[in-house]
Amino acid sequence: MEKAYLVLADGQVFEGLRIGADGDAVGELVFTTGMCGYLETLTDPSYYGQIVTQTFPLIGNYGVIEPDFEGRCCVRGYVVRELCDTPSNFRSQYALDAYLKAQNVAGICGIDTRELTRILREHGVMNATICSKIPDDLQPVREYAIVDAVASVTRCAPEVFPAEGETAYRVALLDYGAKRNIIRELQKRGCEVTVLPGTASAEEVLEGKPDGVMLSNGPGDPAENTYQIRQIRALIGQVPMFGICLGHQLTALAMEGKTFKLKYGHRGVNQPVRDVKGTRTFITSQNHGYAVDADSLSCGTVRYINANDGTCEGIDYPELRAFTVQFHPEACSGPRDTSFLFDRFVDMMKGGEQ
Repeated sequence: MEKAYLVLADGQVFEGLRIGADGDAVGELVFTTGMCGYLETLTDPSYYGQIVTQTFPLIGNYGVIEPDFEGRCCVRGYVVRELCDTPSNFRSQYALDAYLKAQNVAGICGIDTRELTRILREHGVMNATICSKIPDDLQPVREYAIVDAVASVTRCAPEVFPAEGETAYRVALLDYGAKRNIIRELQKRGCEVTVLPGTASAEEVLEGKPDGVMLSNGPGDPAENTYQIRQIRALIGQVPMFGICLGHQLTALAMEGKTFKLKYGHRGVNQPVRDVKGTRTFITSQNHGYAVDADSLSCGTVRYINANDGTCEGIDYPELRAFTVQFHPEACSGPRDTSFLFDRFVDMMKGGEQ
C-alpha cells in the first residue's frame, strides 16, 4: 500500500495508507458514528460531495453485499482507522477495497480517526483532500463547495415498483436522493410506488392520481432547491404527504420556515429523538448537516426534538394531512424504532390519523 495524506483545509495533516482508487479527492469532511452499516453509508446519496470518516475502528469485516446497497455511491472519499482485507460473512461477495476502486473512490486508512473526530467536533465540518503529495496551495480545497446536489443524484426517468401482494395504495415518491429501503417499506405495506425524478412538477405528480406523496432524503443545502420548494408548496394539502430528511427540510421551507447549517451534523445510528406529544424517546439513524429552525415556523407543530441538542426532528401539519421527520425510519441496518411512521402514513392515506 502506498503512503497517502489527509490534509484538512486548515493545514493539519494526517499520514496514512491509500485504499480505494488512485488520484486525489477533495470534499467536505464529515464523520459518522455507526458501528455497522458501512455499505448503507457508502451507497446513501445523501453523502454526495463528502469525504466520510467512520469513527468505528474496523471497517469492511463483512465485505460487500450488493443487495444491501441503498443507491449509487456518491461519496468523494473514505477515511477509516483499519480496513479489513479478509472479510468473513456468508453473504460477502468481495472485499470493500475492491468496491472503492470500482466506484473510483479514493480513501485512506491507518490514521487516528478519534483525533480527527475531535477536531471536527470542535471546529465543525471542514473541507479536506486525500492525496499522495501534500499540496503547496490549499486554496482550491478551501473553496470547494457542494452545489447542484439533488440534480446530481436524482433519477432521470420515473420507475414503478409493485406492491408486495395486493395493491392497496399508490404512492408517488419524489427522488431527491432516495434510499431504496423507503421503497421496500412502502411495498410491504401494500403500496405501489412510482418513483419520480426530483425535477418533477406538482402537476406531473398529481397526474398519476396518487393516494399519497413521499418526499425522500437527499444531499446538500436544502435552501438551494428553490424549484422543489415551489412544487411542494403546490402539492401540500392536495394528498397525504410524508417527508424524510431533506424532504422534511424542504417542506418547512415551502411553509415559509428557515433552515441552518449544523456545526458538525448528525450522522450515525444512535441519535436520541423525543416525541414531545408523548413520553417516548426513540433511537434513530440520521445523516444530515442542516436542520429546521423551529422558531421560524408559522405553520405546523414540532412533534419530535433531538434529545442531545434540542433541534427540530419532526413536524406535523394536521390541517394539510402531512408530517415530516428529520431522521430515517426506513434505516438499514437499523435501528428500527420508528418504522411505525410508515404505518402512520398508510393510515393517513386510509383516511385515519391526521
